[in-house]
Amino acid sequence: MAASGGYNYRDGTQRSSHKVDRPLSLNSNPKSSVKSKALPASGPRRNSTGSIGGGGAGPATSKNDTGVPGRVRVAVRLRPHNAEEMVADADFADCVELQPELKRLKLRKNNWDTDTYEFDEVLTEFASQKRVYEVVAKPVVESVLEGYNGTVMAYGQTGTGKTYTLGRLGEEDTAARGIMVRAMEDILADVSLESDSLSVSYLQLYMETIQDLLDPANDNISIVEDPKTGDVSVPGASLVEIRDHQSFVELLRLGEAHRFATNTKLNTESSRSHAILMVNVKKSVKGRDSALPSQNGNNSHMVKSLKPPVVRKSKLVVVDLAGSERIDKSGSEGHTLEEAKSINLSLSALGKCINALAENSAHVPVRDSKLTRLLRDSFGGTARTSLVITIGPSPRHRGETASTIMFGQRAMKVENMLKLKEEFDYKSLARRLDIQLDKLIAEHERQQKAFEDEIERITIEAQNRISEVERNYADGLEKERVIYQKDYMESIKKLEEQLVMNQKKHGSEKITNGPEDDGSNVTTIKESCRVHVEEIDDLTKLLQKETLLRKAAEEEVQNLKIQLTKWKRSEAAGNSEILKLRKMLEDEEHQKEKLEGEIATLHSQLLQLSFEANETSQRLDRNEPGKVGALESLMTQVRHPQPKDSGNEEKTSIAKLFEQVGLQKILSLLEAEDNDVRIHAVKVVANLAAEEANQEKIVEAGGLTSLLMLLKSSEDETIHRVAAGAIANLAMNETNQELIMTQGGISLLSMTAANGEDPQTLRMVAGAIANLCGNDKLQSKLRGEGGIKALLGMVRCGHPDVLAQVARGIANFAKCESRASTQGTKTGRSLLIEDGALSWIVQNANNDASPIRRHIELALCHLAQHEVNAKDMISTGALWELVRISRDCSREDIRTLAYRTLTSSPTFQAELRRLRIDN
Repeated sequence: MAASGGYNYRDGTQRSSHKVDRPLSLNSNPKSSVKSKALPASGPRRNSTGSIGGGGAGPATSKNDTGVPGRVRVAVRLRPHNAEEMVADADFADCVELQPELKRLKLRKNNWDTDTYEFDEVLTEFASQKRVYEVVAKPVVESVLEGYNGTVMAYGQTGTGKTYTLGRLGEEDTAARGIMVRAMEDILADVSLESDSLSVSYLQLYMETIQDLLDPANDNISIVEDPKTGDVSVPGASLVEIRDHQSFVELLRLGEAHRFATNTKLNTESSRSHAILMVNVKKSVKGRDSALPSQNGNNSHMVKSLKPPVVRKSKLVVVDLAGSERIDKSGSEGHTLEEAKSINLSLSALGKCINALAENSAHVPVRDSKLTRLLRDSFGGTARTSLVITIGPSPRHRGETASTIMFGQRAMKVENMLKLKEEFDYKSLARRLDIQLDKLIAEHERQQKAFEDEIERITIEAQNRISEVERNYADGLEKERVIYQKDYMESIKKLEEQLVMNQKKHGSEKITNGPEDDGSNVTTIKESCRVHVEEIDDLTKLLQKETLLRKAAEEEVQNLKIQLTKWKRSEAAGNSEILKLRKMLEDEEHQKEKLEGEIATLHSQLLQLSFEANETSQRLDRNEPGKVGALESLMTQVRHPQPKDSGNEEKTSIAKLFEQVGLQKILSLLEAEDNDVRIHAVKVVANLAAEEANQEKIVEAGGLTSLLMLLKSSEDETIHRVAAGAIANLAMNETNQELIMTQGGISLLSMTAANGEDPQTLRMVAGAIANLCGNDKLQSKLRGEGGIKALLGMVRCGHPDVLAQVARGIANFAKCESRASTQGTKTGRSLLIEDGALSWIVQNANNDASPIRRHIELALCHLAQHEVNAKDMISTGALWELVRISRDCSREDIRTLAYRTLTSSPTFQAELRRLRIDN
C-alpha cells in the first residue's frame, strides 16, 4: 500500500477505520495482578533528582540519603494478528512463542532452532488492559503516591500497540482504557484535592523539537537543567491543574488531536512523535511534623504548633515512543522519510544510553538527543521505571521483533536509586504564623489588661482595709481614754467629797464630846481609815482591770500593725509580680520581633520557590484584559484544519479565508441548519473578533446580533462557549459595550451562565461580563439586569480560570464605583455589597492563585475608598484583609493604595485604635 504524501493531526478528517487502537484482547485474564513490593517507610526525607549518568546532590539532600535500589522492570506484550497478517502469514508459523507461566519468550530462528529470553512479565495477546496496567504501571503509580518519581514507557516497532497500551481513552468501552487513564484514576482516588495538588503537562518530541500538545502555538520549548541538582525540567510547557477525571480525559483528547500522525505501510495512523505525559503530585504527609528547636521550655506548645507541614513532591512520566521502522518496509517518502530518520536517531541514542548503563560505562551519551535528556531520571536516575515492549507475531518482521527484545533485555540490567523528595510547606506555615501571631498578641493584651485590673482591685481593697483598721484603732483608743479619764475624775471627786465629810464629822464630834470622848474618836477614825483602805483597794482593782484592758487594746493594735505589715509585703510582692510580668511582656515583644524576622525569611523563600509562577503572572499582566489568548483558549478552540494539495502542507489561515469568502458569507453560516457548519462558522468569527481591526467590521455587518441570537437560540455547549468568547473580545471596545447592553447582552450572558456547566464556557461568559463591568456608564443597568448576580453565581464552578475572570469583573466594577463616588455622581453603599459580593471577596482575598488574589486585593482597596462602605467592611472582616494587603502584598502599587485608603478613613482609623493595631 502506497504511503500518503502528507500527514494529518489526529483529529483531522483523513482517518482510516483500521487503526491499531482496536482491542488487543478478546478475553480478560482471570489471574490476579502482580503486586509491587512496598518501598521502605524509613526512606530518606529529601533528595535531589538523579539522572542518567549520575547527578549532583542538591542542598536539600540529607547526608545519609543513599536511596532504595530498584532495577528497571520490563514486560513484553504480544499484539494479536491483524487482518492483513491473517491473510499474508496464513502458511507460516508465528516467530514468537510465549510461556507466560514461566515468564519466558521463545524467538524462532528457523524451523528447528529458537532463542529463549526471560522477562519480568510476559503478556499474551489475550491479556486485558486491566491486567497490563496492574502488572506494568500500578507498582509505579503506588510508588509515586508514596513520594518517589516514576516512569512508564512503551517501546516497539510501529503498529505493535504502544499507543493502545498507554493512551487509549476507553470512552466507548471502559475495559479498553489505557495506562494513562487508569493511572490518573488511582491517583485521584488517593490524593485529597483540599490539601494536595495535581498538575499535568503533555508534550511531544517531533523532529528534535519539543512542542506543547496543550498549546500548539508553543512549539519550541527548551530543556533546563539545574546546575546544582542536575534536575531536568521544561518550564515553558503548559501546566494544567487537574480537579476531576473528566477534565484529564479532555486534556488527553486535546493533546492527541494535536499530535502528528501519518499513514504508512505498517500502520494506517502511525505516530510521528514521542508523546510525554508528566503528572506532578504534591501530597501532604499526614501525622508528620518537622523538628524545630525550642528556644524556651515554657513555649514548647507554641513552637510545636508552628512546625511547618511536610509535603512530598513526586512526578509520574508516561512516555509513548514513536515506533521504530525500516524505510523499505514502511514506504516512507519525502517529509515522512525525514520524520522516520529523526525517530530512529532518537531511539538509537536512547539505546546507546541504556547499553552504556547496562555495561556500567564511565560515559553515558545523554546529550546526543533531547529524548535522552528528558529521560535522565528514568534510566540510572532516582525514578522507579517500568518498560513495556510491544511486539507482533508476524515472521515477516522477525528482525524488528528481535531488536525490540534485545532492547528490553539490556534495559533489565539498568539499576535506579529510588529516593524520596520531601520539603516544608512554607506557604502554609507563613499563613499559620500570621494567625498564631495575631492570636498571641490578642491573648497577651487580654491577659495584661486582666492582670492590671486585678492588681488595681487588690491595691484599692488593701488601702481601704488599712484605712478602716487605723480609723477603728484611733476611735477605740480615744473612747478608752475618755472612759478612763471620766472614771478617774469621778473617783477623785468621790474621795474629796468623802474626805470633806469625814473632816466635818470629825470636827463636830470634837466640839460635842470634848476631851473625854477620845476613845470613841479613835474608834471612829479607825473605822474611817478602814473604809478608805477598802475604797483604795477597790480603786486599785479597778485600775488593774483598766490596765489589763489597755494591754489587750495594745495587743490588738499590735496585731493590726502586723496585719498592716503583711498587706504592705503583699503589695510589695504584687509590685514584684508586676515587674516580672513587664519583663515577660518585653520577652514576648522580643519573641514577636524574632517571629516577624522568621516570617520575612519565609516570605522570601516563598517568593523564590514560586519564581516560575510569578513569571507566568507577570506575563499575563502584560496582556490586554479580556483577550482570548492561546493559553486561555485551550479547552474551547480546537482547530480543524482542512487538507490542501499533497504538495502544500500548511493550513489555510483565518485571514486568507476571510479574504476569499467574505465576512457576509461567513456570518450567514451562523444561521445554517447544519450544527457542525454553525460551529465552524462561529469559531471563525471568534478568531476574527480577536483582532481589533476586524471588530468594527463584524459589528457593522450584524455579527454581534448574530452571536447574541446564537446564545439565545442554540442549545449546543460548544456554540455557547465560542460565541461567548467572541462577545468577550468585542466587549473590549467601549462602543461595542453599549451595543451589547442595548441588545440585552447581559440577560443572555446571565442565562448562559446559569445553564452552563462547562468551566471553559463559564470562563468566556465571565470574561465578557468582566469587560462590561469596566464601563462607568453601564454600572446601574448592568447590575439591574443581573450582571453581578451572574458573576457570583459562576463561582460555584470552582475552576481557577473562572474565578480569575469573576475577580477581574468585580475589580473593574469596584474601580468604576470608586471613581463615581470621588466625582460625586454616586452616593450610598456599593452595589457589590448590596448584592452580597463582599463575603466572597473576603474569603478569596488570600487565594493561592495570583490572578484571583491580585484582582480581589484591588477590589477591596477600591471599595474601601468610599466611607459609606466602611462599616460593612469592618463587620465582614475586610478590614483585616486591608491591613494584611498594606503590609504583605507583593505588588507595591496595591500595597500603597491599601495603606493610603486605611490612613484616609476616619472609621477605619477609629476601629484600628480600638483594636490597638498600628497601621
